[in-house]
Amino acid sequence: MMNNYPNFKNYNNPYDNMLYNMMNMEKKNNELYDPYNGYIRGNLFKNLYDPYKNEEPYEVKPMNEQAKLLTDIDALSFAMIDLNLFLDVNPNNTNAINLFNQYREKEKELCKEYESKYGPLTVDSEFNRNWQWIDMPWPWDN
Repeated sequence: MMNNYPNFKNYNNPYDNMLYNMMNMEKKNNELYDPYNGYIRGNLFKNLYDPYKNEEPYEVKPMNEQAKLLTDIDALSFAMIDLNLFLDVNPNNTNAINLFNQYREKEKELCKEYESKYGPLTVDSEFNRNWQWIDMPWPWDN
């Protein structure tokens, strides 16, 4: 069987395939979407994004400040997950590590801002310690 794939030494050797993919990812990892655009596309890496039938991704349009903060938190969380997956196979990529840490700090900052205005996001939130569930209006009361 003839090998139609460039730069592969042995098509049947999965280690060669993995090395080929890792080398290409290392070259192209600086081509990233910002967290929001990666979030709406489902992929932070431009070279891996393949639009469905040339459709544009659905734009998330928050209706108020609370929804905007949640969208920003979701986008940063998505970006951190995508970078985490990349770092699983490229653990020495300092650019990706630095970007991951920047996104983590920004996400913490936005979570703190959200929780100070609207209440806890998670059960283990520091804002959950003094939260009075029964004294606050229920979501459907607003």
